[in-house]
Amino acid sequence: MKVLLVEPQKSRRYHTQYPPLGLLKLAAYHKKRKDKVKFVRGFDDNGFYPDKIYITSLFTYAWYPVHEAIRYYSKKYKKAEIVVGGIYATLCEEHLKKTFKDRIRIHKGICEEVENILPDYSLVPEWNASIIFASRGCIRNCPFCSVKILEPEFKPKKTIKHLIHPGHKKIILWDNNVLASPYWEDIFQELQESKLEIDFNQGIDARLINLKVVEHLKRLKISIIRLAYDIQGIKKYLEHAISLLKEAGFNGRQILVYCLYNNPFEKDTPETFLSRIQDLIDWGVVSYPMRYEPLEPRQKNTYVSPYWTQEQLEMVAKARRVLGYGGAFPPYEGLRKKFLNAKTFEQAFELNPPCK
Repeated sequence: MKVLLVEPQKSRRYHTQYPPLGLLKLAAYHKKRKDKVKFVRGFDDNGFYPDKIYITSLFTYAWYPVHEAIRYYSKKYKKAEIVVGGIYATLCEEHLKKTFKDRIRIHKGICEEVENILPDYSLVPEWNASIIFASRGCIRNCPFCSVKILEPEFKPKKTIKHLIHPGHKKIILWDNNVLASPYWEDIFQELQESKLEIDFNQGIDARLINLKVVEHLKRLKISIIRLAYDIQGIKKYLEHAISLLKEAGFNGRQILVYCLYNNPFEKDTPETFLSRIQDLIDWGVVSYPMRYEPLEPRQKNTYVSPYWTQEQLEMVAKARRVLGYGGAFPPYEGLRKKFLNAKTFEQAFELNPPCK
């Protein structure tokens, strides 16, 4: 069989710094079956005539380039079977079906046949990090999160050694809640033994951080601890977790906290968002605002919660560009004064007029 693996053309509408993990796993799977495999980004015209085409998808706001890829390859290879998977395909099945009807097959969720296969990183030779899920799913049930649809069942792995590429310098974990795993200590031990740089890219659940967890984190080669402050209800857990991390020697600049805003489910307002930002600044850690996007196909940054206005959302975006660093708010003294002295959201996020 000839198998073509397609990542839609990268653009402003379809942007990611990471390689398509699912396609790389499928490549390894088909090569083990002695199939001929080709991986392409965007559109390809090199005479490879596939029997089967896999097209991946990113977030729901990045659907248009996926449609472009489907149209191109379904027209070019009329007899090939086309399978579309990934986040958008799983969350927006009907949106895909409405456009392409029976021309494509939609794969929803995880492909269990390839879940425990080492990805074929030879297809992306410029990449030097092993991307790993030590678990799938999450024990939480946050109404604003897509994980319960993408990975409805929490499935922990007992080991991840077989998923670490021997030539890589870094391990990136994409777990939604790695500390919920009953095997987290075994996983951390394997990470320590790897002697590689470790990145818990999706963040760690502050509610599950205790002294034992912090002691294990200190043994890892880790530069950034990522947490989240999406709802006011976890304030005491987050403050305690940050306190433990600092006592263990982690600098506040090493602790990055995602802070969701424009969230309609928690009645998040500009003032409650400001309150969380002020907490993080006061605790001396880096806050990273994350704008909520609905789980439907629409253009990015067009959704406005009933509790926000477009102008207020623009104020956050401009402040991130002008006052922040890389989109985040580090606990610089100037930012501390500005945010902690602000009485209102507008005072905190307004920009001073340029000097004449």
